[in-house]
Amino acid sequence: MPVLRNALPPRRRRESGTLSAPPAVDAATGASARVSGERVLVIAPSWVGDAILSEPLIASLRSAANPPAGIDVVAPPWCRHVYARMRGIARIIDAPAAHGEFALRQRRRLGIALRGQGYARAYVLPNTWKSALVPWFARIPVRIGYVGEARHGLLTQPRRLDTRAMPQLVTRYAALASPAGTSLREPPVPVLVPDADNLAAALHALALERSQSVAILCPGAEYGPAKRWPVEYFADLARRLSADGHAIWMLGSPNDAPVAAAIVAALRDSAPPVRNLTGRTDLGTAIDLMSVASIVVSNDSGLMHAAAAVRAPLVALFGSSSPAYTPPLSDTARIARIDIVCSPCFERQCPLGHFRCMRDLAPELVYNLARATSDAAPPPPPH
Repeated sequence: MPVLRNALPPRRRRESGTLSAPPAVDAATGASARVSGERVLVIAPSWVGDAILSEPLIASLRSAANPPAGIDVVAPPWCRHVYARMRGIARIIDAPAAHGEFALRQRRRLGIALRGQGYARAYVLPNTWKSALVPWFARIPVRIGYVGEARHGLLTQPRRLDTRAMPQLVTRYAALASPAGTSLREPPVPVLVPDADNLAAALHALALERSQSVAILCPGAEYGPAKRWPVEYFADLARRLSADGHAIWMLGSPNDAPVAAAIVAALRDSAPPVRNLTGRTDLGTAIDLMSVASIVVSNDSGLMHAAAAVRAPLVALFGSSSPAYTPPLSDTARIARIDIVCSPCFERQCPLGHFRCMRDLAPELVYNLARATSDAAPPPPPH
């Protein structure tokens, strides 16, 4: 089974992971901007969804009265395609350590390599102590982030977080672009720009037809099974959407392949045509494909945030997690959730064993919400 791996464009391939200073050019549009001369470094979060929620911070920096000459991002490799689809990113630098690794030597090596690159400010989005080491080793004069793990010595502007004033992660990130003490009352909306050329190549390589409307199902969730709607419910929903005339595509990472395979197996008797693309695309291609969907139904995951960021009509399924903290931020998104006393628990597996937060979220309820959301949204672009 072929696996489609979309690469960064040639210019971005040369710049990603390198330390040469790139020109002040918008990575998504290629447009030049009026700049202040200073450069900015952003230390990105490790989760895909959190990375997408950092886009309004990038947008705020880009739209400032005197925008920086360049905004570079240190991000894990699996988030690279997210930042490649944000306006205003000049360069993406691979993070020096995997998620959870301390890797002091690697962080020090990268920080030293970044000295002399002209960075005036750094924004450290993760709250861990180790995530602030690269800007500190790089001797960037202004280093901004929340106090987190007692990082007073590593940050020059350690900020206290008022969780009541800013309950959502996206506002916490975006507020770092404003003076200390600023609280954003309205959550800003992340925007990702699909790669039209890569989309066309993916449709051709995967032999995907767009002669009918497309419903995309995202049945995985990297965090754990407590965030996953049951397999049989996804199968039921696929039957209903297929009967309405939708082509059914499934998207996810290789880690989601067993869940997707179980859905395909559950559909074998009724046999609605389902294109299981799980593990066959990289994240960037998945983002591009969701931009043409008439409806996306997703667990609370990175793909959920990606669907919202490309303005796909979306039904987001919440169980153990909370839409109060990381909701899909789009006027074309709707939330499906059962209000029970034990939810949200934020556990990877149901600690009580009954899994009611997802078990009681019936397929009929989700189908009706999906149909209403799809009907209310404008049609996807033709590409």
